[in-house]
Amino acid sequence: MDIDRPRSLDETLAAAGEYPDATLLAGGTDVMVEVNFRTRQVRRVISLRGVADLSEWNGTRIGAGVTYRRMELGPIPALAQLARTVGSPQIRSVGTLGGNLGTASPAGDTHPFLAACDASIEVRSRDGGTRILSWSEFLTGPKLNALKPGEVITAVVLPEHLPARQEFGKVGVRSAMVISTVSACVMRDEEGRTTVALGAVGPTVLRAARAEEMMSAESHPSAEALAEFSRLVSDEVRPITDHRSTEAYRRHASGVLARRLLERCLAA
Repeated sequence: MDIDRPRSLDETLAAAGEYPDATLLAGGTDVMVEVNFRTRQVRRVISLRGVADLSEWNGTRIGAGVTYRRMELGPIPALAQLARTVGSPQIRSVGTLGGNLGTASPAGDTHPFLAACDASIEVRSRDGGTRILSWSEFLTGPKLNALKPGEVITAVVLPEHLPARQEFGKVGVRSAMVISTVSACVMRDEEGRTTVALGAVGPTVLRAARAEEMMSAESHPSAEALAEFSRLVSDEVRPITDHRSTEAYRRHASGVLARRLLERCLAA
C-alpha cells in the first residue's frame, strides 16, 4: 500500500488529482474499521493529518479536519452537544467533521446539525477549483455523496447567524458510544422560525418541513401544538427496520425526541 503525506492543501489537491481513486484518510475511525473487517480494499492512501489548512476554524467556516474534541469545546451549543455523544475520548480526538461527511452514513452525528442550520459544504480539486454545495446536494444517499474523483472536502460553511436556541439529541441501544437509532437537531430563532432535522430515519438526514411550518407559526406553542408537532415529525420521517431498530420504533422515537428538543429550546 502506498501512502502520500501532504503537508499543505495544495499538496493534498495535487495528490488527489494525481491519484483520484486514492483513499483520503483523516482520523480513520470509519475507514480503518472497514479495512480491518475486509469490507474495503485500500491500495493508496492520502493522509490528511498533517494538513494544517484543513484544521482551521474561522468563525462560520469550519475546516474539514476539525476534530470532535474541538467541536465539543467550541462555541456552538448543538455542535458541542453532538460531539460529546460520539464514541470515546480517543475517537473524539481523531475523528473529524470532514470524515463524518465523507462517510455519508444516514446515522452521521453531525448531519442533523448541518441540515437544521442549512450549512454548505466546500469541496476543492486541483483541476475543478472550488465548489460550494448545500447539505442536501452533498449527501445523496446511504453512504453516498456528491464528491467527484479528485475532490477533497475542505470545510463546512455555516450561516452568518445561528439561532441561540438549538438542541441536539439522539437515541440508541445504550447510553454511550452508540450509533444512533434516531438523532435530531432542533433550532428556533427569536422570530419563532423553527427547523428540525433528523438522522438515521431516512436514506440521508432529512428536514421535517410540515412540522417546521406548523411550529414556526406558533409564537407561544400550547401543549396541543407540541403534540401536533410531534405527530407531524413522526409522519414525515422515512425509517426502515434493521439490526438496530424497527421502523415503528424509529417513527415513534422521532416525534418524541423532536418534541423534547423543542421544549428545551422554548425553555432556554
